[in-house]
Amino acid sequence: MPPDAEPAGPSPLHVSLVAIPEATVSTLTGIFDVMNAFAVLPVPGVGAAPPFRVEIVGESAGPLELASRVPVTVQRGVAGIEATDIVIVPSLLLGPEGWEKGRHPGLVEWFRAMHRRGALLCSACSGIFLLAETGLFDGVDATVHFGYARAFAAAHPQVPIHPERVLVVAGRHEELITSGASMTWHDLVLYLIARHAGATAAQSVARFFALQWHQDGLAPYIVFEGRNDHGDEAIRAAQTWIATHFPVASPLEEMAKRAGLGERTFKRRFTRATGMSPIAYVQRLRIEDAKRRLERTEAPVDDVAWQVGYEEPAFFRRLFRRLTGLPPGAYRRRFRIPDHARPPPRTD
Repeated sequence: MPPDAEPAGPSPLHVSLVAIPEATVSTLTGIFDVMNAFAVLPVPGVGAAPPFRVEIVGESAGPLELASRVPVTVQRGVAGIEATDIVIVPSLLLGPEGWEKGRHPGLVEWFRAMHRRGALLCSACSGIFLLAETGLFDGVDATVHFGYARAFAAAHPQVPIHPERVLVVAGRHEELITSGASMTWHDLVLYLIARHAGATAAQSVARFFALQWHQDGLAPYIVFEGRNDHGDEAIRAAQTWIATHFPVASPLEEMAKRAGLGERTFKRRFTRATGMSPIAYVQRLRIEDAKRRLERTEAPVDDVAWQVGYEEPAFFRRLFRRLTGLPPGAYRRRFRIPDHARPPPRTD
């Protein structure tokens, strides 16, 4: 080495970003651009060599049309990749029939081989549907888009799923990493950058791309939908009625009456059918309506509490925060349409 030469930095980690026909273009290309940013951006705390080398990989090299009908180029087929450091499966678009297992057996076996050789296995959003076919997530906590939670639980009942969580890092060596709904791929990428390039680098990349950590979790985003596929017609009738009458003063008594059951029997059957107690179910309906009122009106929080069935505003505020992760005022600030995005008032 010449006396004035700088010592070579560590080799960049090889990131294999998996492209299959079910993948969504936004997540795949977003992850690609952000993790490749070190090659074009001056990032404090990172040496001259980028910490990652990102490739789009798949079952075979060449052009591939993704779920959005946008073509990408698969740079390498996995058959030619004997080792990698990080595997990322991006969001997948599930069809009307849900996820069809067994469509990509070669990839599933390659995931297992890479895991045996020390690679991190990561999924963004619904990418866990494919990764879970490896069996490596059996009995391991994971997350998925909350809109796909029931479908995932049906497809992979052996995987404990937590759709309200943004990021789950699991496995004996913290090598099984899943991110939740949609844009939480931001959290996944920032976590990987912080883990391998340092917190300063992650903060710099977040600032440049205006990425945000979803520090309040995903509970504020989840829309409650009570389960009604249980086959108990008496309970379904009560659910139908309470869906538009949840502010009533004595919801449990009224639902039991509509179902034609005694209260104890009703509570037992309702909980068995829906997975929730009747009171918890009513609370979720009330809070869901309160969320819409906070998003779309200027009504004071105390008035919203009364409108959805709570005479004690303090209790409403505590319940709202417990179920959504945010106080009512903070929820309103986050989800209401900002003034700059509102259409101008009509003048005619």
